[in-house]
Amino acid sequence: MTFAEDLVRPTLNMQRTFDAPRGLVWRAWSQPEIMVLWMGPVEWPAVSVTSDFRVGGAWRICLRSPETGQDLWQGGIYKEIVEPERIVFTFKWDDSHEDGPPVDTLVTVQLSETADGQTRMDFTHEGLKSAQSLTGHKHGWTSTADRLEAWLAANPDTRRDTP
Repeated sequence: MTFAEDLVRPTLNMQRTFDAPRGLVWRAWSQPEIMVLWMGPVEWPAVSVTSDFRVGGAWRICLRSPETGQDLWQGGIYKEIVEPERIVFTFKWDDSHEDGPPVDTLVTVQLSETADGQTRMDFTHEGLKSAQSLTGHKHGWTSTADRLEAWLAANPDTRRDTP
């Protein structure tokens, strides 16, 4: 007799509203020279980003600990790109972590304009391995979104003309 277990893998859902036009937020997600400036949590900032930004194209990011100099690599494939609204890509760590070998997961970034000219980001990271992985990714992506928000605030393109 065999049994199949239907294990539900955790999903991270996050919503953020940025005081920036959607086009600028889109560029921040789609251009590697901008991504390297904000990607990664504050304690593991990106030091290298490569991206072939097209459906089927690959991306790779190296995060580095400022304290230890240790590198963590991650990468994936772009599955869907609908400018300036939606990016879907696979996400996988190169190395094993505490909860076992790396697995492919799926990230969806949905951008929409708000009535007051801000940008709402609906972010989903599906297929995480465990509750521990969910907790770690929640911290990492929240810190990353904070860094994106800071980059957008510092970018002159976020200034709005006032009537």
